[in-house]
Amino acid sequence: TELFFRRMKHHMLLPSRDELQQGKATVLCVASKGFPSDWKLSWKVDGSSRSSGVNLSPSQLQKDGLYSWSSSLSLTESEWSRATTVSCDATHPSHSAVTKSLNTQQCDE
Repeated sequence: TELFFRRMKHHMLLPSRDELQQGKATVLCVASKGFPSDWKLSWKVDGSSRSSGVNLSPSQLQKDGLYSWSSSLSLTESEWSRATTVSCDATHPSHSAVTKSLNTQQCDE
């Protein structure tokens, strides 16, 4: 089980420039090739847990017998521009958490 977990891929997708111009910012977190199915994705903005604006999708069993998960975080453009770091944590009761973070100040281009 641990071996599958160590191979898990964990990605974050940034809000588009068009979306930011509309005053919104949606960040997507995708984890794939994990096992078992009951991993949870959660969000932090500047180190503080965030539950509002979060949309969690149920785990999806893939053809290779491993699972994928996704979650989105919706922020206002001002929240996005004030934030320094946005993190997506993948957690499981019997494994160490895996965190994927991005520095929002480096996402201007």
